[in-house]
Amino acid sequence: MSLFRTKDLDQMIRDSQHDSSGLKRSLGALDLTLLGIGAIVGTGIFVLTGTGALLAGPGLSLAFLLAAVACGFAALCYAELASSVPVSGSVYTYSYATMGEFIAWMIGWDLVLEYGLAASTVAVGWSGYFQSLLAGFSIHIPAVLSAAPGALPGLTTWFNLPAFIILLIITALLSIGIRESAKVNNILVFIKIGVVVLFIVVGANYVQPANWKPFLPFGYEGVFNAAAVVFFAFIGFDAVASAAEEVKRPARDLPIGIIASLGICSLLYVIVASIMTGIVPYEKFLGVDSPVSLALKYAGQNWVAGFVDMGAIIGMTTVILVMSYGQTRVLFAMSRDGLLPKKLSSVHPRFATPFFATWASGILFAFISALVPLSTLAELVNIGTLMAFCLISIAVLVMRKTRPDLHRPFRCPGVPYVPIAAICFCSFLMFHLQKTTWIAFGCWLLIGLVAYFAYARKRSLLHPK
Repeated sequence: MSLFRTKDLDQMIRDSQHDSSGLKRSLGALDLTLLGIGAIVGTGIFVLTGTGALLAGPGLSLAFLLAAVACGFAALCYAELASSVPVSGSVYTYSYATMGEFIAWMIGWDLVLEYGLAASTVAVGWSGYFQSLLAGFSIHIPAVLSAAPGALPGLTTWFNLPAFIILLIITALLSIGIRESAKVNNILVFIKIGVVVLFIVVGANYVQPANWKPFLPFGYEGVFNAAAVVFFAFIGFDAVASAAEEVKRPARDLPIGIIASLGICSLLYVIVASIMTGIVPYEKFLGVDSPVSLALKYAGQNWVAGFVDMGAIIGMTTVILVMSYGQTRVLFAMSRDGLLPKKLSSVHPRFATPFFATWASGILFAFISALVPLSTLAELVNIGTLMAFCLISIAVLVMRKTRPDLHRPFRCPGVPYVPIAAICFCSFLMFHLQKTTWIAFGCWLLIGLVAYFAYARKRSLLHPK
């Protein structure tokens, strides 16, 4: 039964109230909302809309809506636990308090992969847009430094230098303080939201309703498959929960940040998908990495397309920032519990950040982004996130049963129906992912299983001395 030993929930809450972690409380509701938007609006809206359109046709807006509903149910569960247990680590921490150490370790192991590969994948996309921007000024990076080995057929490539550099810049920013990182994120978020709104205002004038017919060329199965892929577009709002110990008023601000960021982004995604497929016939998106920009060029608005390309670069920058941030806080929480080396939870005396963890993970995933073609790994990130959403929903059900007396500043409505709906929706999307994704995910969990029994279990703070 030691596999399912749980942390003392009351002690966890007391520790967070006394700021015993050494982290600085400097974030408010607006910061958290913009943090969530910063993580969500990026690759999904600027890149994956093209892939989704090929799978669902004009029904792409329904695919985004379906993914948003699945995330919405999970977000309500996140909001309850984040306000009740304002501790770093997100679903890892909640699982540790409700379902036990082994489940917590496995989901923490899953989150480390999810956040790290998400940051690396987006960095590769950022590199592509950045090189395209440089090419507009007749500046070209040598081919050998433009992509990972084997990423570009017919070209000899060794190292993706732009992806490597942007991840190191983000790592440096995160290492000097969350307040400074949040300021940069807030500015960039306002810029990229402005770019998205510009696309909506301009693009709406060029919509041809005939392009929406047939609305579901591949039936509802196409919508379901597209939803499983574009789900990547919503990843990020859960990273807001990782900031719990750096929020001024976590009981009030965390639910606002989680729900508001998801709601705003869902609305933007559905509108953009509808306009984009209304301007361009969905077949035209084959092999296109910048579908939103393509739609504007198709409409003859090249000057707006240039702004969108710049917005894509800014949008991806904030995604990398928030994903990298979320990963370091999960590592921090797991290390503090003894499951990972203690060095990963050491806090810098001046910057009040997990300095070593930030740089260790940043350098590792910077090299991964530079050396590994990650275009096929979006689904692997998706399956990890969907699994986390299922567990957060189970945690709400378990805690309502085991701790009915717990003070809940925000209560998930419709329990048990909302958590059950979240589990059903997320499981449904998981089963629409490819077989190879399940195999790769299983291999990563198997490695985590070995790591737990070989290292973490006996070093846990809960292990009998």
